[in-house]
Amino acid sequence: MSLTAVRAALAEGVPTGSADEDTVRRQWWAALATLQEDFLLPLSPLQGVWLAAPLPALFEPQLLLQLRGWVWAPAELDGLLNTPPVLLPAQSDRLSSREAVGPFSQLVLNDDDGTDPLLLVITPQLQVALMVDGPSGGRRLVARFEPAVLSAALGLVHQRLERSDAAAAADLRHHLQGLGALHSDADVALRFWARLATRLAAMAPSVTLQPLVAADRPQDSAAASTELALLEAITHEVRTPLATIRTLIRSLLRRSDIPAVVRQRLEQIDGECSEQIDRFGLIFLAAELHRQPQPDPSNLARTDLGTLLQQMAPLWERQLSRRGLGFQLSLSSDLPHVLSDACRLETMLGGLIDRFSRNLAAGSEVQLSLMAAGTRLKLHLHCSAATAQDGIRAEAMQQRQLVGPVLSWNPTTGSLQLSRQATQQLFEQLGGRLTERSGNGLTVFFPTC
Repeated sequence: MSLTAVRAALAEGVPTGSADEDTVRRQWWAALATLQEDFLLPLSPLQGVWLAAPLPALFEPQLLLQLRGWVWAPAELDGLLNTPPVLLPAQSDRLSSREAVGPFSQLVLNDDDGTDPLLLVITPQLQVALMVDGPSGGRRLVARFEPAVLSAALGLVHQRLERSDAAAAADLRHHLQGLGALHSDADVALRFWARLATRLAAMAPSVTLQPLVAADRPQDSAAASTELALLEAITHEVRTPLATIRTLIRSLLRRSDIPAVVRQRLEQIDGECSEQIDRFGLIFLAAELHRQPQPDPSNLARTDLGTLLQQMAPLWERQLSRRGLGFQLSLSSDLPHVLSDACRLETMLGGLIDRFSRNLAAGSEVQLSLMAAGTRLKLHLHCSAATAQDGIRAEAMQQRQLVGPVLSWNPTTGSLQLSRQATQQLFEQLGGRLTERSGNGLTVFFPTC
């Protein structure tokens, strides 16, 4: 019993495809993002199972933490996923559900199983199977929600496990029994395909790049909207595979037999992936906010900013040290809470430090302080070598050129960053107010509560 039989059961009655490999892979990544971001993450509480081949298809850490999973993977990766987790340095005191890697086990992928991606997700609220199949030039994305089809596929999966791994078969059977009978929401398929179509529309498969718009010439709204849609598509295309790479890296770090030098390199790769995921996540948020500028105040809640800074400090210190920069955090005592969004604020503060330190020379020290300022908290970011470094930063700020509505870049260094306006808008959405003046560093004020 091979996974080819499972794919055949899922493909029964589905029209033949006509896509090429690049197109169907784009559809696959968009389908994974749609399923996770639009359908699974909003479910609370979340329980269920997932099965994937030939690599983990889910990449959202919250889902990996809460759902029980099995992955058919190549034999070369034997033992990759079934050892206890090993936390990265300084993670044990700040590991959140967004970053944890949940319980999923590795199964043996046979030669006749094929290597096209396959994913089944079964929860009490939602049941779905996604896969890619078809010959060259006739590739297709298949999504099935019908209980009868999913039941047949799960039956074949169970037969496969009964023959190859009886313990896994019993474990899967136990979890499925706890989820209740399969059922079909009449409009779930319609909503899924509609959301997927919207996402794909913003991820135009063929893009013609136009010359950069001059900073002193305003853009018309149609052109700006097109650029923002393209920017959102690019950030998604970057973040999604990076998230998958990070998941695999963290799974590999569970092994206890990895040489120290290999572990060090993997931890560095994990850190770089996280930095870029957060960086492009900020760009995505900025583009989204520019298109829909009205913030949602219901997302703001009491946030212990001082504790958040203490938890993030070791991570920022490691990131800056890779560029030869020091880091110092100074906190006043007995600080009140602020009104913000803790999850997004964590990413935004990391982006602010990256923005501030991008043009600093090696050997400089980034100093971050938090203190009371009347009815607000003042977060101040500056450099220890004030005279020399402020001149460098001022020159760098003058050289920045706008690239579309939310990005700026320095043509002498090639550094691409959020524009000042986009950065200010993001902080406003998080309850803060950013001021940036040459020679004075960066300051963000947050209202206390």
